[in-house]
Amino acid sequence: MTSAIKTQWHNLAFSGLILHEILDHPLEDETPQARLKQIGMMTILYTMTQAHQKLTLSNIIEITELTRSGVKETVDLLVKRGMLAETMGKNSMGRGTARQFEISRDLLSKLSSFRASQDAGLN
Repeated sequence: MTSAIKTQWHNLAFSGLILHEILDHPLEDETPQARLKQIGMMTILYTMTQAHQKLTLSNIIEITELTRSGVKETVDLLVKRGMLAETMGKNSMGRGTARQFEISRDLLSKLSSFRASQDAGLN
């Protein structure tokens, strides 16, 4: 199978996984709008990760054109869900600290196991 098709399958697998994780496991007092924002945000963050871009609040704001508080609110929910891991790194000026994120190892592990089963079935 060509790598382009595998890439499409992997992207679909990720989309399906985040839909399942967010829609089937709502947080207490979470609105449907908040869940949709999280799905959209995870799609953007996955694309940024695939493009080797750092997942910082500033980079996310630049791409989404959302307000800082809008990005922070959605990202904080994804951290709370365990879908994103948060670390502190150097800011873009190199002098202070900035929040950095990465897709959680747990989520990537779930995606890997799905990919392996799909790859085995497609070969």
